Amino acid sequence: MPDKILVIGGCRSGKSSHALELAEKISGKRSFLATCIPYDDEMKERVSHHQEGRSRDWITIEVPVELPEAIMEHAGRSSVVLVDCLTLWINNVMMKNIRKEKMVMEIQQLTRSIQDAPCTVILVSNEVGTGIVPENLLARIFRDTAGLVNQKVAATANKVIWMVAGIPVSIKG
Repeated sequence: MPDKILVIGGCRSGKSSHALELAEKISGKRSFLATCIPYDDEMKERVSHHQEGRSRDWITIEVPVELPEAIMEHAGRSSVVLVDCLTLWINNVMMKNIRKEKMVMEIQQLTRSIQDAPCTVILVSNEVGTGIVPENLLARIFRDTAGLVNQKVAATANKVIWMVAGIPVSIKG
């Protein structure tokens, strides 16, 4: 059974770099599912930095919203699928103004696609539960949704790695 790995941590904790290191140990075709929509110059620079960090044998697919479908499509023809990152995907889905029931369905589709993928799937996400309670409703909904997605994906994964100051700490598997 191929690994399903969640790499989670705070901002700038080394999540993406560690996930990339894990993925590059797997030979064969590699698919990178990028969820970021770079709206400003700073985000464009971050995306460019991430792209430069990947070797040329990666296939990059921009997937801001249709993530479960993209995992299933590319997992069938890849040795590893790397998703970076779930929290940006949540943001993109939320910006489509979907109701809570639809978001629950999206999360179920996501976990099903991870479980059913015939290759290794590595997912990057931000840990949002260690901060303060946001003062506005949208931020609280985002935090709560990200926490739920992280819980569901962690339950689906056979390995969970928490990144702290660039140090991977195995918390499952």
